[in-house]
Amino acid sequence: MSDLDDLEKIGAAARQLLEMIETRLTNEHFKTPEKYGATSETSASLRDERLRTAVRFAASASELKPGVAGRVLVVDDQPENRDVLVRHLERQGHRSAQAENGRQAIEMLRQEAFDLVLLDVAMPEMDGYTVLGQVKADPTLRHLPVIMISALDEIETVVHCIQAGAEDFLAKPFNPTLLRARIGASLEKKSFRDQEQAYLHRIEETQKRLEEELSEASRYVVSTLPPPMREPFEISWAYDPSTELGGDSFGYHWIDDSHFAIYLLDVCGHGVGAALLSVAAINVIRSGSLPRTDFLDPAQVLSGLNDAFQMENHNNMFFTIWYGVYDLVARSIRHASGGHPAALLLKSSPDGIDVVEHLRCPGMLVGAMPAISYKSETTSVPENSRLFVFCDGAYEIARPDHTRLDFDDEFIPFLVRNGRNPNVPQDVLGWVRSVHGSDVLTDDFSFIAMDFPR
Repeated sequence: MSDLDDLEKIGAAARQLLEMIETRLTNEHFKTPEKYGATSETSASLRDERLRTAVRFAASASELKPGVAGRVLVVDDQPENRDVLVRHLERQGHRSAQAENGRQAIEMLRQEAFDLVLLDVAMPEMDGYTVLGQVKADPTLRHLPVIMISALDEIETVVHCIQAGAEDFLAKPFNPTLLRARIGASLEKKSFRDQEQAYLHRIEETQKRLEEELSEASRYVVSTLPPPMREPFEISWAYDPSTELGGDSFGYHWIDDSHFAIYLLDVCGHGVGAALLSVAAINVIRSGSLPRTDFLDPAQVLSGLNDAFQMENHNNMFFTIWYGVYDLVARSIRHASGGHPAALLLKSSPDGIDVVEHLRCPGMLVGAMPAISYKSETTSVPENSRLFVFCDGAYEIARPDHTRLDFDDEFIPFLVRNGRNPNVPQDVLGWVRSVHGSDVLTDDFSFIAMDFPR
């Protein structure tokens, strides 16, 4: 219910009360028995006094039961003005304090908590306009509502105060109804703002907690990645998720004494769900926990993963994967792909020039459809070869002008030129960042380089 509705009800009640007084409290009701010595003149005087009391009660009824009670600082150099305001505030249910000049008001505001300031414009030493300026310049006080108090001939000053941030103004002498309405409206707005600030604080605390949890989760994801190797293979890698948690993951491990597995997968999307799925799939591969699966056969591994990670059971998420098994004795790598970019094998041609061979064996996305069959292919690995396994985020790079990096004409030539560098994964990452024009890529970046023994 609005203040206007309340005032209308109070006005109606006052009019009804006056009507009752005029119609029912006649001279007959105030006649005093002659044995008490009363006269008609004293009876009329008593009636008038009761009438004035009733009118004062009706006029002050609008100051009862405020919608929002608060603590108000009254700032005025005239004691009588402060006393009048304080009495009105107390009748309205507010708590109040007084300051007799602007300097005292500033000190009190910085030491105590208030919900509203009633500030006189014309004061010695420091006028209301100066006090208002200091309040609005203080980050801890600038949101405190200030109602300026002025005489009618100071309206231009009041306008400047409103422009400087004052909430409202009151003219002297004070109208009780208007005083209540202006104070109530200002306190209500402050109450709403305090609630808003409390909500924002809670949101900020929640955001901070989520960021801490995401950071912890990101550290966990990175901890699941294997360390670089030096013997018998030299393996290095670069990993740069586009958000706190990415959907890429990879690994490599010995299956037995002569077979070494290397794999990289890319879950659709980013965030917590993608990271959880990628870690779960990698752990299944690393632990060899797919039933009835020969991990020496990449096609069986992909089929087992497809059965275990159907998208309808994993929040409609799927992933791509490249999986290879290097045979140390045969010097060959058997590989299969589920919707993933082909790995590249850098090797020297007969004339001594480096070339790349695509280790491609196309297959369906993992988890998209049940009962998918995959196939494996075998590629010989010459001496002095280097294997590159990566996600599509390593080459699907947009330039600032929105043109895209070309895979065949730019990405592969860069690998041919720089593929023998000791830390080529970091070189590729730095290069695609420069192409993109930013250190923050739009997709996860994962790149593995593996040198085979002579």
